[in-house]
Amino acid sequence: MKLQNIAARSAVVSGLVFGAVVPAFAAVGTEVSTALTEAKTDVTTIGGLVLVVIIAAAAFKYLRRAL
Repeated sequence: MKLQNIAARSAVVSGLVFGAVVPAFAAVGTEVSTALTEAKTDVTTIGGLVLVVIIAAAAFKYLRRAL
């Protein structure tokens, strides 16, 4: 019975704590949005190039082992 009371109280407290957390959204300037878009493009390009290099290295290693 005591364990049920503790569980109920902790559920109520956690509900109050997490229920009080409200996300805040602020207006973002167009410069910031543009910079983030450009950064996303750069990261995508670099990530793609890294992936190509990893695949090329694995293919080269596979071909050396096969011959």
